[in-house]
Amino acid sequence: MNSWIDSLLAWIAAHPALAGVVVFAIAFSDAVIILGAIVPALPLMIAVGVLIGMGELSGPYAVACATLGAFAGDGLSYWVGRRWGERLRGVWPFSRYPQLLERGELLFRRNAFKSILVARYVGAIRPFVPAIAGMAHMPLARYAQASGIACLSWAVLFLLPGWALGQAYDAVAAVAGRLFLVVGLLGAVLALVWASVLYGYRWSAARMDGWLARLLHWSQRHPHLLGRWWNDLFDPRRRESVPLAMLALMLLLLGWGWFALLMVVVGHGEPLALDLAVHRFMLTLRNPLADYPMAALAALGDWQVLLPAIAAGMGYLMWRRRWMAAAHWLAALAFGLALTKLLGATVDVVRPPAASSGFGFPSVSVTMATITFGFFAVLIGRELPGRTRVWPYLLSGIVATVIGFARIYLGAHWVSDVIGGMLFGIFWLLVLGIAYRRRFNRSFWVKPVAWLFYGVFLLAGFWYAPRNVPSKLAKFEPVAEAPRMMDAAHWWQDGWRELPARRNEFDDDLRWPLDVQVAGPLAPLQHQLERHGWKLQAQAGWQEALAMLDSKAAPGQVPVLPATLDTHVESLLMLRPGSRADELYALRLWPAPAQLQPGQAPLWLGSAQTLHYKRHFRLFGLWRPLPGTEPALAALRQALDGVETREQVLPESGVPLLMIRSEP
Repeated sequence: MNSWIDSLLAWIAAHPALAGVVVFAIAFSDAVIILGAIVPALPLMIAVGVLIGMGELSGPYAVACATLGAFAGDGLSYWVGRRWGERLRGVWPFSRYPQLLERGELLFRRNAFKSILVARYVGAIRPFVPAIAGMAHMPLARYAQASGIACLSWAVLFLLPGWALGQAYDAVAAVAGRLFLVVGLLGAVLALVWASVLYGYRWSAARMDGWLARLLHWSQRHPHLLGRWWNDLFDPRRRESVPLAMLALMLLLLGWGWFALLMVVVGHGEPLALDLAVHRFMLTLRNPLADYPMAALAALGDWQVLLPAIAAGMGYLMWRRRWMAAAHWLAALAFGLALTKLLGATVDVVRPPAASSGFGFPSVSVTMATITFGFFAVLIGRELPGRTRVWPYLLSGIVATVIGFARIYLGAHWVSDVIGGMLFGIFWLLVLGIAYRRRFNRSFWVKPVAWLFYGVFLLAGFWYAPRNVPSKLAKFEPVAEAPRMMDAAHWWQDGWRELPARRNEFDDDLRWPLDVQVAGPLAPLQHQLERHGWKLQAQAGWQEALAMLDSKAAPGQVPVLPATLDTHVESLLMLRPGSRADELYALRLWPAPAQLQPGQAPLWLGSAQTLHYKRHFRLFGLWRPLPGTEPALAALRQALDGVETREQVLPESGVPLLMIRSEP
């Protein structure tokens, strides 16, 4: 997306006034009745905020445009409500979806003034409350006062996250860009799962009675096809008929999907194209700041975390003499584990390069997490009132998705293994869920067992996951590609041109050029630099990175964040104080995709940078690379007296290249 971003920034720099018109249009569209339910204002406003933080757009100007746009949109919605009044209820989409107005009316009746302020931050009702104020003939002066306050605060708060991100763009995009990609991708997957479970449940629940009536009518006309059992199952006059019917339909669909996926994986004989594509993409996202939390999340599917929660929940059920519930849950876990182990031992699929000896199809961790949380949701969901029944299923989907995503990120499983594990887990828990709900109708108080089960799971996760991170990372360390061989004399003369000239990240050549190449071991070079005032910084993890949030920390106490080159973190990071207290010279070195002959001497690629320290919004401080390489390269040259060096010019960017032989 670099070319698209560059074009957008160039257009904004050339037309700053028109950029304000775009901001006005976004805010206006978000506030207009009906249209506001379609326009995705939040991500657009965050994007505008990023441009403000990067200095491409004036902050006060953008806030003013967003405020005026939102105020104008609210005003139009207010006029529509006042002009047409109750006749709006007969106009589409309100005639088909009356809840669009009903939710806003409920909020408006409680407190008209506050409802306009609150509705500004609730996307589902934001474009409708001004129209309801008009329908209620709220005085224009009082409405304008509330709308003005709401629009101004909305503009500031919706632009602020992107504004802060744009302020730190240089450091974030260049140093920790992969971390934000991982977090963003996980958030998108979780949002998809959340929406699928929530809206799928609501959509099917609203239509299930009609489906059941038609199916029951058809079964009565064809008794030889469905028989008495199907009539009993789908009869709406019988207790639990709707949930049982939903479970049965899901059982058929998911069972078919599971076996179809199994046949594709077994019959294919090699990794699927989707598996390979996702696996390679995840390898490009590997970085030290994301590795630690992903390894911790992957550990949540281990038996050391699941077993204590299961024991606590099952112990409570047995203490309360809920023998049938405990027996069904135990059967779900036992048969699920047995069948996944059997499939893993009998179905032979190609493993990812980083997979451990425990790899198998489907993923045992994902399957058992799905069955554990899914069947517990079946146990307590039926006891919850109304729409609150969906939240245990939402939580089950989130936990299984997080574990599956983390294991895909680490390279422990293919996507098909994780999806297969989820489908098999859902398939099996639905079989047991139907059996349990048909045989067990006694109600019980779910709050104690829910607090106990989820609480023990969190405690076990917090205790076990951090301790398991080093072993998981060691097990799933990416396999490096074998470097190609290059003659040392050829490299010194002309072979340097064949190596990458820029870091594969999101910044231009001036901030992250690969303007240093080193031949030989790094220890002599490190000792040489240390004699001239350079200091080694160990790789900064999350514990060290928290110093960025310390408002009292001096610049020298805040670490330089790690950077990766083709999934490899720096093999050497050397720092030297600059001419000011908020300036550092940095040398980063990564392994090159080549070795030198004779002797297979190592070859390293590096970047010499001038780093500037700045605190953003008084919240966090970052070292960010500045454009230009001369100050850092000059400081590096001064420290290399007695070391054989050579200077060239990178043909693509015109940036100087410093070649170093760390040993004679």
